[in-house]
Amino acid sequence: MSTRLQKYLAEAGVASRRKSEEYILAGRVSINGTVITELGTKVEAGDEILVDGKPLTLEEKVCILFYKPSQVMCTSEDPQGRPTVLDYFKGLELRLYTVGRLDYDTEGLLLVTNDGELANKLTHPRNKIEKTYYVVCRGKLEKEELRKLREGVEIDGKLTAPARVKVISSDKQNTRLYITIHEGRNRQIRKMCYAVGHDVTFLRRESEGGLNLEGMRPGNWRYLTSLEIDNLLAT
Repeated sequence: MSTRLQKYLAEAGVASRRKSEEYILAGRVSINGTVITELGTKVEAGDEILVDGKPLTLEEKVCILFYKPSQVMCTSEDPQGRPTVLDYFKGLELRLYTVGRLDYDTEGLLLVTNDGELANKLTHPRNKIEKTYYVVCRGKLEKEELRKLREGVEIDGKLTAPARVKVISSDKQNTRLYITIHEGRNRQIRKMCYAVGHDVTFLRRESEGGLNLEGMRPGNWRYLTSLEIDNLLAT
């Protein structure tokens, strides 16, 4: 049975489906000695697939829950020499990549996997996977500002989807709150708070898709159980 090349690459753990498409368009993938640059290309059983000139071998699928520390990049390498998420997994001989991203100054729950189909499901907007963040903002958020966060604010020219917002404490110096969203736009929580007039001074992703950081410290990681992966796929 034939399979689209980008789907095959994702299932083989090369990268997410979207990233695999970038590899194909960049001419980094070949089938039976022919460089492929068309996304509709099909793979048949027995085909020899090379990525960057290296034979593609199927890997055991894993998904890792990682407590990303602050000041760590969600990239495979950084031109400025800053630490990256993948530095924490150098001992694993797997093609790992992050499921979505947390920005450099944000800590918290991040999934790392070689399962492209799982990554695609968790990041696709239609699946609306919920993510909860612990947020500390400068100043006191007023009722009207909280209402705007809950109902949606404009960032990057587009209104955010409704969010759940729970205030933990608030005074003239700081407001501490939980914000739950299902979108994954770039620096979304920081931009949402800035849109209502408040800078974020601390940000941590507490949970995603029913998973949380219980018992973990920054830099810790563990494999997800098969039940946890099944629950993610069922969300």
